[in-house]
Amino acid sequence: MIQKSGVKLFAYLTILYFTFFGDVSLYAQEVLPVWPNAVPNSIQNKEYKEVLTYDDANEVRGVSKVTYPSLTVYLADGDKSSGASVVICPGGGYSHLAIYKEGYKVAKWFNSIGVSAFVLKYRLPDDLIMKDKSIGPLQDAQEAIRLVRRNAVKWKLDPNKIGIMGFSAGGHLASTLSTLYSEKVYDSEPLSARPDFSILIYPVISMEDGITHKGSRKNLLGENVSADLLDKYSNERQIDINTPPAFLIHAVDDKAVPVENSINYLLRLKENNVPAELHIYESGGHGFGLGREGTNTYWPESLKHWLINNNMAK
Repeated sequence: MIQKSGVKLFAYLTILYFTFFGDVSLYAQEVLPVWPNAVPNSIQNKEYKEVLTYDDANEVRGVSKVTYPSLTVYLADGDKSSGASVVICPGGGYSHLAIYKEGYKVAKWFNSIGVSAFVLKYRLPDDLIMKDKSIGPLQDAQEAIRLVRRNAVKWKLDPNKIGIMGFSAGGHLASTLSTLYSEKVYDSEPLSARPDFSILIYPVISMEDGITHKGSRKNLLGENVSADLLDKYSNERQIDINTPPAFLIHAVDDKAVPVENSINYLLRLKENNVPAELHIYESGGHGFGLGREGTNTYWPESLKHWLINNNMAK
């Protein structure tokens, strides 16, 4: 009964959110709970409440303390749709989600090139609401892919053209899904959670000292981490011949997440004969998203051509 009430409350709050914050509702078709029933690996905590941040125009820009993960649906217009789709994981160091800049805004761009998009508001790892915080985000990402694949016919999507995209720590989640998609982290139906391609934007890839983003590692794995856990979530080490093709973006002057994260991922993909493309820019720093000035400004155009060449966009 408690869980059903929580789901009803989630649906009610979703309606309120889209009633008052119309910048998203003008474009998104619907918001779906990732877990319509019980959320796996969860601990009930009434004091743990979702927090939204706003800009000067009172539009939502970020979210933290996510308890009920969701997918915000942006379907491409039928006559423009390529049938491809992508689940987008915003970044934020596994402490918050930059859900507008690295979520809703990006989804609208995908629609402009005929690709449907789904913004994943995933749970951020926290011992206060999770029995094992290291697997919480991966559970949400796996189920998000399964949810899209399950509804592919309904949404007129190709179930073999479903990708994952991630920015910064969201890039770590996207690359974790790309390498650990078959990891049994919850009781699931026999439907593949493997993304067909991945798009990694200034991603955290490794948990290794020297190149990892320490905040992301601490939030996901904690302070005292075993060597086995560091190895498991250093995603460049988990690549094999079945890892999805990847498109990567990074700036040399990124002070938060060193460019070596993307370089090492590319090299391991190459070793395993997995198709990949990496664009390294002279400037841009970290978190440039869409529209910041610098040599990185036109990365969406490069991504568009990559998607077209791989038959993912018209």
